[in-house]
Amino acid sequence: MSEKKKSGGALLGAAFLMATSAIGPGFLTQTATFTGQYQASFGFVILVSIILAAIAQMNIWRVLCITGLRGQDVANKLLPGLGYFVSFMIVLGGLVFNIGNVGGGALGLNTLLGVPTAAGYVIAGVLAIVIFLLKNAKSAMDTLTKVLGGIMIGVIFVMILVVKPPVGDALKNTVIPSAGVNNLVPAILTLLGGTVGGYITFSGAHRLIDAGITGEKNLKEITKSSVMGMGIASLVRVFLFLAILGVVVKGVTLDSGNPAADAFRHGAGEIGYRFAGLVLLCAALTSIIGAAYTSVSFLKTFHTSIADHENQVIIGFIAVSTLIMLVLGNPALLLVLAGAFNGLILPITLGICLIASQNKKIMGKDYKHPMVLLVLGAIVVVLSAYLGVTTFMSNLGKLLG
Repeated sequence: MSEKKKSGGALLGAAFLMATSAIGPGFLTQTATFTGQYQASFGFVILVSIILAAIAQMNIWRVLCITGLRGQDVANKLLPGLGYFVSFMIVLGGLVFNIGNVGGGALGLNTLLGVPTAAGYVIAGVLAIVIFLLKNAKSAMDTLTKVLGGIMIGVIFVMILVVKPPVGDALKNTVIPSAGVNNLVPAILTLLGGTVGGYITFSGAHRLIDAGITGEKNLKEITKSSVMGMGIASLVRVFLFLAILGVVVKGVTLDSGNPAADAFRHGAGEIGYRFAGLVLLCAALTSIIGAAYTSVSFLKTFHTSIADHENQVIIGFIAVSTLIMLVLGNPALLLVLAGAFNGLILPITLGICLIASQNKKIMGKDYKHPMVLLVLGAIVVVLSAYLGVTTFMSNLGKLLG
């Protein structure tokens, strides 16, 4: 394989890894729930969250890939020891969310094929582990995320054709939401954290670093890959929104336990329900892979043995996630704690990258970070910090209550 073709595959693979890491079971539930709540006005929420997430994504990918340093290494260069703190938060959040992803995979298998839940946990975990048993695991990961991402887009698009959503009304409300902008702020902040929170925004950037696509000479490709990743995640979000909107505008109230699958069932009957299972399974598998790969990438620069046995550590990470899900069944407390951690990670990591972007010792004496990205990035830090604090306090109240 030529170097150019290999590089192109890594760029697209990084984009899909980032996108499909974001598109997990929580992503599907979030989109379905908010569409049921806000209907066509949810289009505005998607638009604003896409813009904010793109700002965060471009800032972080730019700093990491130009320096060739992973997130934890940039943090440690900025303040010794800070990288360990960031890694702890991301690995802990990644592990707990991966437990939820394994549960989502089991739910997908149950919806699609009627597989019992306990068996579904094991099957979902084993399917993800198989990828990292392969000699060319990273190439296989790139290919699988592209294929499963493509399946999700295709299946959801078919649902759009079946339910015939009011596209004109959706477009109008995307610009001028009838629900009122103030009422939509909590949903915007929630979507922002779900799209680029925690480990998600680092997944693609760390993949490019592993592929050696770094430095200012590759800036155009790095930016293209980051925007492409956001574009793929956004396309799935928009398609899913339209597919569910076509159902809820008819007065259907979705089952809160599995709102996406319920929407598909109402829209296309039993076959629609099976389709939802397929989408959920694809979303869960890609998120398991993305969470495990990215979480371990935050550890491997701290000890050579982790880097030397990266695939084995990733397999262990997935196995532990699967085992905990199998033993606990429904780790509600862990998921609440993970949600609180996840909400706090984005403002910290984005803030670190923005400060690092102005540090010549980290970026190089000739590098100049675009002022517009710096200012917009600072705005996203403030907004995501607000989300993080309010989410943390809310979840703390639930735990103590």
